[in-house]
Amino acid sequence: MSPDTTNTAVTIISSSFLFSCVIGLVAIVLGVLIFWQIFSKAGYSGAWALLMLIPVANIVALCILAFGRWPVREELEQLRAYVGQWHGGATPPGAAPGSFSRPGFPPQG
Repeated sequence: MSPDTTNTAVTIISSSFLFSCVIGLVAIVLGVLIFWQIFSKAGYSGAWALLMLIPVANIVALCILAFGRWPVREELEQLRAYVGQWHGGATPPGAAPGSFSRPGFPPQG
């Protein structure tokens, strides 16, 4: 091989490697952002998404996400129970009869 051919081959290989690294980095960042949103919507801290970068911890985090009780669901059940106790004609505290205010908020007029 001539030196020009060798230099060309090295340039092509190194630019291909650099391009692959940039694409891989973009994919990792995008994956972390996606999992950050998923964990946040489930009621967990978005920082749990960083566990997706650690080999065994990512499986554990996904199992917790899939099979555990989500904090947002627990909050929803508490709110449903709170609102459910006011069904049947009772007026929630802080609400005047016939107003559209939510429990705990002053009536809006």
